[in-house]
Amino acid sequence: MSADRVKIAVVAALAALLGLTLALRTLVPADAVTPAVVSLLFVAAAGIALIGISLRSRLNGTSCLNAAAVLVYAGVMVSIMIDPDQLLRLVVPAGQPE
Repeated sequence: MSADRVKIAVVAALAALLGLTLALRTLVPADAVTPAVVSLLFVAAAGIALIGISLRSRLNGTSCLNAAAVLVYAGVMVSIMIDPDQLLRLVVPAGQPE
């Protein structure tokens, strides 16, 4: 993959994440949207990192790993905004007391 394709892949992943975030707003309670977005960022980063590892023998594998690092960084930055109570609402079933 060339560096331009990697940049396009990162922009496409972020645009898809924005679309998924808007879709999640209707399916997930408002307090659980941010933890779900962070999870999606980490999953996208893992997928791009796997592509980078498979292309590691080539010169362009590093670009994919850099793109995955950007997504992980974005996930960490978004996770800073998460209140611990939001994580409990994401993990604890609805019928259980908090």
